[in-house]
Formats: sequence, structure tokens, C-alpha cells
Amino acid sequence: MAAQEAAVDAVDSADPTREETVREDRSREGAEGRAPEPDGDTVRDREIAIEQTHLDRVYRRLEEKIGDAEFLMRDAAKLGQVGTPGALAERDAQVFRAGAHLSRLNNEFEDFLFGRIDLLLGQDGKKGPDGAYTSVEPAEDAVRPDGSAEIAETLHIGRIGVLDAEYAPLVIDWRAPAAAPFYRSTPVAPGRVVRRRVIRSKGRRVLGVEDDLMRPELTARLDGRELPVIGDGALMAALGRARSHTMRDIVSSIQAEQDLVIRAPAASVTQVEGGPGTGKTAVALHRAAYLLYQDRRRYAGGILIVSPTPLLVAYTEGVLPSLGEEGQVAIRAVGHLVDGAEATVYDEQAIARIKGSARMLKVLRKAARGALERPRPTVTVQDGQLTLGEDTPGTPERLRVVAFGRRLELETDELRRIRNTALGGTAPVNLLRPRARRLLLDALWSRSGAAGRHTDPELAAELRSSFDEDVTGEDSFRLFLDEWWPELTPRAVLAAMADERRLSRWARRVLNPGEVRRLARSLKRVGPDGTGPLSVHDVALLDELHALLGAPARPRRKRELDPLDQLTGLEELMPQREESQRERAERLAAERTEYAHVIVDEAQDLTPLQWRMIGRRGRHATWTVVGDPAQSSWPEPEEAAELRDEALGSRPRRRFQLTVNYRNPAEIAELAAKVLARAMPGAESPVAVRSTGVVPRFACAVGRPLGETVRAEAERLLDRVDGTVGVVVAMNRRAEAARWLAGLGDRVVALGSLEAKGLEYDATVVVCPAGIADGTAVGLRVLYVALTRATQELTVISDGRDAPDADGVPELLRD
Repeated sequence: MAAQEAAVDAVDSADPTREETVREDRSREGAEGRAPEPDGDTVRDREIAIEQTHLDRVYRRLEEKIGDAEFLMRDAAKLGQVGTPGALAERDAQVFRAGAHLSRLNNEFEDFLFGRIDLLLGQDGKKGPDGAYTSVEPAEDAVRPDGSAEIAETLHIGRIGVLDAEYAPLVIDWRAPAAAPFYRSTPVAPGRVVRRRVIRSKGRRVLGVEDDLMRPELTARLDGRELPVIGDGALMAALGRARSHTMRDIVSSIQAEQDLVIRAPAASVTQVEGGPGTGKTAVALHRAAYLLYQDRRRYAGGILIVSPTPLLVAYTEGVLPSLGEEGQVAIRAVGHLVDGAEATVYDEQAIARIKGSARMLKVLRKAARGALERPRPTVTVQDGQLTLGEDTPGTPERLRVVAFGRRLELETDELRRIRNTALGGTAPVNLLRPRARRLLLDALWSRSGAAGRHTDPELAAELRSSFDEDVTGEDSFRLFLDEWWPELTPRAVLAAMADERRLSRWARRVLNPGEVRRLARSLKRVGPDGTGPLSVHDVALLDELHALLGAPARPRRKRELDPLDQLTGLEELMPQREESQRERAERLAAERTEYAHVIVDEAQDLTPLQWRMIGRRGRHATWTVVGDPAQSSWPEPEEAAELRDEALGSRPRRRFQLTVNYRNPAEIAELAAKVLARAMPGAESPVAVRSTGVVPRFACAVGRPLGETVRAEAERLLDRVDGTVGVVVAMNRRAEAARWLAGLGDRVVALGSLEAKGLEYDATVVVCPAGIADGTAVGLRVLYVALTRATQELTVISDGRDAPDADGVPELLRD
């Protein structure tokens, strides 16, 4: 209770503009890729406008620099008219320098500004070559005795450095020493940094800002007004300025336990656990930035960040932008890890449990080989003519070729023996095709009787080589091989598994008949050609099949030369603008199959097959794994842990526990704890460190359409909070909920219970808890997640299934 009272003091004593501060609607901005329309003169609107003004100034300067480079190019061309060897050499050198500068400016022109730091006065007045002060620690008198301070320097961080006409820094290159505090500063060791800001932009437009406060105990001023703070940093500012020493101690403990994670040694697996609101995701992302900057060469192999949903990816991209021109940071949802695949549908829990299980490994291995004999019309090849039978489906049953003037045949039994021999290898199925081709030739050679014609080894080898050339040159042989051993794709095998009879053969003694039936019906949506919609669990199956099948390397695209460069003879001298920074980063990310560091967010939800999928991308990586067993939606944690350990290998483990919940008010955390007690008896909730005095609200839809009740409550909350309202429903009601809320504006977001993981809203409406829980322990954990998304207010709406009491409290949430 003392901590709660202290938290009230903290909020009361904070800057009055705190009430204006709005948490960014992470899911909305990420999905639409645009900035929200301002609905008032809020702190967030004003700060976005400030960053937009600076970005506009930067782009004007970039355009000036591009104009300068183009002028130098034209000026260099005039030198060539002199005709002397010295003038020509000078021209070539100037062309090269101007061209390199112009190419770099063009490549980095878009989306390059992503950060800002506001700094105290340094110990000395020395400046580096980029125009920024070099001092790392603040001056002794930077902070006044009353805890106030002035911001002495503001630096914007981007992909390249930009100076104004007077050589003052507009943007600091992220690789420059002056940018180091953006990555290395933490609340425990802040240096000169007071506020660190992530700036999200697209093209020339600022989409949003998110702040981290490194010194929440200070009252810092910038240009005569108190330094505003947006997002989680605003909450830390309110807590840090509390009148109570108890609250300040709690803030220090938050900072200390997070700092330990961020700076943990890299050559290992860092495992972080923590309940809702403890900042697991943000800490892991800041750790990635810290590691990348500390040892850029080591992590040039790339950092992969895996999030459970596309909505959380949108938030992640805001906290940790992709750094630099080499595409070091790849941010992917679990359902988007496989190139060319994108999860757009959800499986029911029973089907997800089958697809994610390690048992599927045996089924997939058999399917990858069995799909070679997928049903197709009979193919008969004779004298170069291909005939398709219509009555008896199956693979070709006979091979006929002509060699050395003789007709040679291989019948069904012989072909089956050859296939089984070829499949006895350990290589992927598609890569076994050359082996099968060689075995067919061996069988035909033996059938020809030519093996004993010559005793001389050289003559015998020459005869065999001639035989192989004759046979492989026959259309009949090539057509047969294409039908008898086709190149399989993962999607084709997945489509073949939709045939219940064939799946029954492949899953014999692995899945029971009911599981086979449900799995086959689920895969029918993939369609015969394999192009249908996929679920997140289908994507893991595709990745496993890709490893089992193998695939030939894709040819590299040839760069098209600029015809003008070819005509002028400068194609070798001039740097080529082959692709933009974004195109290069996307290409490198697409081509990269393994990474130097892997961050797994919400790891408790990963299935065994998903762990294998991620493990393939981090065979030689260091890892950061964050999660919370109490929020797990996977019903077999022991099985998942076994495959997780296989993915992580024998690397040493360092485990950290985050214990403080600074997202949810104590009133909401107390209600959620009742569900946690049912879902995981004995589990402890993180300690909520603030109280708002606003208790959760309960409403019933009994006697009134559920949609009307939900809509009315959403409208009420929109009037009470300045930010976003999340309406969480069971997964099968997502489309229905969207219709309920149509026309209410972008501040209201309807989402399924599994989509809420990792997100937060100013107010949350949880609809029909019993439907979300679904009578299972997994469902109770999902409900626990839904109840812990709100930073200010929570409403629970029940219907008859929830058995609400006279006060509207559903049975699951009663003491």
C-alpha cells in the first residue's frame, strides 16, 4: 500500500503536461505506415511538428549538396576540353570524387533520420570533426543543486552526416563517435544524455516519436521550457520525480535490472523473463542496438529480431530502426520468416497443436519423399512420344529408351528399387535427383549387355561415356526423369498433405485418425497449386520442408549498365548507383539465411517447429531470448523447451528476471492476478508500482446486443483518454468486432486475443472473458495477457456465458 500511495504522489507531482502525453498507437501506425491525423494540440503533436521542421531543413540541405555535386560533375567535364594530359587526369579524379559523393547522397536520401539525443553541458568545450562536443561525462555544474539543468546540445542521428552551411551538425552519422551515447547510454550510466528519442519517418514525413528518459530525476529545460517526454519515458519521468524516496528507490531498481540485461556479455544466450509491463521487449531491443554499436564488425553478419505478430513488428521497427547501409537489423514476424510466405490466417488451437508439435517432423520426412509419387496421369514415353493415361493415376511405370540400336526397358519393380536406393541417401530430396539419374543409367547400362564388350578399362570407360550421352540425349529419357523424379516445392508437398488417404500413410503411428482428418482439412485451403492462404504454423511447416527438399541456388540478377556511362567511357570510373539504401538492405536481408545475433520476443509462444525454423537462422549466433511462461499460448512447454535447447545449442546461458510492472496501474494488475492464479497456481505477478485510483469497470450485454454494448463502451473511453482504445475479443470474433466499431476512428483498434501480445493501449475493453479463456489453461493465460494491455483504464464486458454476478463481474474474475 505504501508503494501505491507513493505512486499516486509520483503522478500528482509530475509535470501537468503529463496528462496531455499520448502513447503512440503502435499497431495503427505500423499497419498503415502513416502518421495519425492530429486531433488536438497535444504534446505528441507538437513534438512531431518540431522533428518535422528539422527534417525539412535537413532535406533542403541535402538538395543543396546534391546540386553542388552535380555542378562539380559539369565543371569537371569542361576540364577535358583543355586536352592536356594533366587536365585529363585532373578531370578523371574530380569526376570520381564528385560521382562518389553524388552516389552516396542519392543512395541515402530517404528514411535516414531515426534518432536524437539531448545532452547536458560537457566537461570541456572541445568539438570533433563532425561539429559535436566530444566530452562523454557532464560538467560538474551541469546539474544545479535543486535538480534542474539546461540542455546544452541536441544531436540528431542518421545514416549519414549532414552539416549546415556554417558547418554545424544537422545530422550525425550513426557510426561517428558522437553518436555512441545514443546506443550506449542507459539510466544507470547515462553520461551526458538526458533524453533519447527514436524518430519514425517515411520518406520526408515524420510518423512518430518515442522517448527514453535517462535521467528521470532531473527537471531539464530546452530553449526555456521543460523538456517534454513522449511514451514510456513520460511515465518514468512522473515516477522519478515523486516526492517519496520509496518510489525513487523503485525507479532505480527498474533501471538497474534493465541495465544488467542491456550490457550482459554477448558471447552467450541471454534469457530474460518478466511479466506484463516490465519492459522485456524494449530492453531486448536496446540491447541489440548496444551490441551492434559496441562490436559492429562482429555483428556485421546481421541481427534478426523475431516478433510473434505483425502488429508487434510495427512497434519494434519504431524502437529499433534498421541501422546503416548494410541492412544489419532484420525485423520479422514468425509468420514472415520464410521468403515468399506470409501468414494471413489463424489455425484453431487443436490444429495449431498438431502442426507445431515435434511429431510433425516424422510426418514431413515421409511426405517429402512420398510426394514424388503424388497422383498424376500415367506417363508412357515411347519413341520420343509422351502419352498420358486417363484411367490409372500414378507415376510412370515403365522407362523405354533406344541405345546402341537396342530398345531398353525398366519395369515398375526395377524403378521402385532404384527410387528406394536413391532415397536411402541423407541429402535433401531434390538434391538426390542426380543420384537417381545415375542409378537409372547404371540399370540401363547393365540391361544393354555392353559392359563385357571390352576388357581394356579405357575402352570400356569410353563406351560407357558414349552410352550415357546417347541415353541422356533422348527426349524420352528426359521427359521420363522429369515426371518420375520432379523437382518438388515445399508448397506442393503441403498441398499433397491435404489428401487424407495419402496423409494417413505418411502419418501412420504418429497421428491418430482424428488428427489426420483435421490436419488434412486445414491444409485444403492451401489449394492444389499451393498458392492458398497460410497460417503462422503452415510457415514453419514450409521451412521444415524446404530443409528436407533442398532447392537449387537462384541466379544473381545482372546489373544493367547505364548506356550514358558506356558511351562516355566512364562506366569503370564512375560509382554505379545500382540500388537505393532500402533496396540494398532488403536484398541483403532476403539473401541472408543466418545471422550473428538473434533476438526472440515473446519466446514462450513458440512451438517446437518454430524453434527449429528460427534455430536454422542462428546456428552460429549469440542469442537474446525474452518471454514470460505465464503468458504462454503453447500447451506443451516441455516439448517446446527441448527444441529450444536444440536451437540454442551448448552456449552458456545467462538468466535475468524483470520484476517491476510499470505499465499497469495496481488496480488493473490486481484483477489480472486473479486470472494468473487460476492459470498458473503459485506464479507471482510483477509488482505494479503506481496507482491511479480508477478501478476496472464491468458491464453486461445481457438483454442487449453485445455489439451495441461494446461500441457504447468504446465511445465512453474515447472521451476519457487522449490516446488509443484496444478492444480485445476471442480470435474467432475479430471480423465481428471490427464491424461493431466501424466509423469510430483510428484511435479504436479491434484485435484478437492472440494479437494483443506485447501491445499496449491507454484503455482496453476485454469482451467475453469466458470466450477468450475457452475453458483451458492456455486460454486462461491468453486472458491474462488481454487484461494487462491497459495503461490507464480497463473495462470488462460479459455476456451470458460469463455468468456475471449482480455487479457484472464475470465468474472468472471473482475472488
